[in-house]
Amino acid sequence: MLELTNAMRKMVAALDDARHRRQHGLFKAEGMKIVEDTLPWMSVRYLMVARQAVDEAARRFPHVADRIVPCSRADLERMTSLTTPRDIIAVYELPDVAASPAPPAPGELILALDDLRDPGNMGTILRMAAWMGIKRVWCSRECVDVFNPKVVQGTMGAIARVKVSYCDLPEVLAGVRDTEIYGTFLDGENLYTLPAAKGGVIVIGNEGHGISDAVGAAVTRRITIPAFTAEGQGESLNAAVAAAITVAEFRRKEYYGKD
Repeated sequence: MLELTNAMRKMVAALDDARHRRQHGLFKAEGMKIVEDTLPWMSVRYLMVARQAVDEAARRFPHVADRIVPCSRADLERMTSLTTPRDIIAVYELPDVAASPAPPAPGELILALDDLRDPGNMGTILRMAAWMGIKRVWCSRECVDVFNPKVVQGTMGAIARVKVSYCDLPEVLAGVRDTEIYGTFLDGENLYTLPAAKGGVIVIGNEGHGISDAVGAAVTRRITIPAFTAEGQGESLNAAVAAAITVAEFRRKEYYGKD
């Protein structure tokens, strides 16, 4: 086990900020459930653990017991990004998310996020993607940082199971061949009457402005989730809700047929 130092404590607290995450090449995940779900897939630097939970952490994670750093409740309160600190904070090495993504494999379903800014939406979308068997999510460079603590918490561990890439999204989409690119628009084709298709790229736009013109130019099929009340015609859906409904309908048609 390791001993907590002032420098270590300050560094972990600073990981709330994107600039410090890049500077240190680290991010954090908090809570026993999230750590259990992410530890097998991530390279861990430290496990900051409440003193009363050290023995439990050593039993659960024996292969990294030498990375455990016993901490007081006050220390965890200084390092947490949450209102109420958990008994464990994992400090992980930042994965590389800047490499240009490979083209879609045959039959692969990919989500592309255009300028998504809300951490809650990002976390929910990644959690949904993992549940729906989506392995890759492409993000424009303007999207919220996937290693933002609020995003990490919102994924409930899915951050370890979905490959996220930040890229020049218009350029990447323009290079896609032999794969339909679906964009969610208010004036698109009805999602529920859309022919069944295996695979494709589904683009979800910014919370306030939708899909940008540059990304929209690469869309090959415009789709919409129809409103079922007159009152709903003037509003758009939350981005995470729209993504979940769209992906669920694609999966339903793929696995259970159109009707």
